[in-house]
Formats: sequence, structure tokens, C-alpha cells
Amino acid sequence: MGFFSKDIGTLNDLFLHTMRDIYYAEKKIVKALPNMVDKATDDGLKTVFERHCDETEIHIERLEKAFQMMGAEARLVSCPAIEGILDEADEISGDIDDDMVMDAALIAAAQTVEHYEITRYGTLIAWARELGRADCAALFEETLAEERAADHTLSNLAERRINLKSAA
Repeated sequence: MGFFSKDIGTLNDLFLHTMRDIYYAEKKIVKALPNMVDKATDDGLKTVFERHCDETEIHIERLEKAFQMMGAEARLVSCPAIEGILDEADEISGDIDDDMVMDAALIAAAQTVEHYEITRYGTLIAWARELGRADCAALFEETLAEERAADHTLSNLAERRINLKSAA
């Protein structure tokens, strides 16, 4: 199969395909976050992951609302990128014995996920605007702001505490 499936002929098709891709990713992420909570040892990191799990449920609801507004089926399209990111996180975290190093690795994995989501939602916002779908763009802007905030929170946690402890 090529880079994109043959059923993508217009920007609208590409927009819906990308929505389905991130919908799949969000559903995978919401399943992965409880495992990250369990592996984390820092209470602040556990809290960040728990809060983001709740936010991810809202992201899924927003996507479902956007599908409804588009008159399109809310279905999943496999996302090899998120599969790879989550598989790599599992593989790396399985090899770490030191709790603080584990927390640093979990933050790195979570930020990789956040950066993927940030790129997807940024693209969806641009395409929604181009397609005259300010309603969808507004939903995705809310999610993008939350993804950026989560990334910022993870950076602060890493730089102010976790990385220092893991280097000791």
C-alpha cells in the first residue's frame, strides 16, 4: 500500500482520514496511560498522567463531535506512528530498573506522544479552516491547547525534578 490510501482524492478526504488516524491514536493513548500511571514512581508524574487520561477521553469526545458535524462516520484508521511510539515506550521501560530513570523515560515517551498529537491537531486546524469548517477548527484548537499544556507540564516536571534525580 502507498503512503495514503487510494480513497483520498480531495483535501476533505485527507482531512477525514487524518481525523480517523488521530481518533485511533487517542483511543490507543487512553488505554496506554493507566499503564504509565502504574509504572511512574513520582507522585507528580502519576497525577499528570491521570489528568491527561481524563483529558484524552474529552479529546475522543471532541473528535466524535467533529465527525458528527462533518456528517461522517467516526471510525478508526490504523495509525502505525502511534503504534511505533507506544511499542518503543514499552520496550524501553521494560529494561529500566532505577525508578527515577524509569520516570525520566516515561516523560520522554509521553512527550513523544504529545508531539505527535500536536502535529496532527495543528494540521487538522489548518485544513479545517481551509475547508471552511471553523466549527471543527475550534474543537481541535481546544485539544491542541491541552496537548501543548501537557507537554509544557511534562517538561517542567522533568527539568525541575525528575531529570535531576535520575542523574544522581
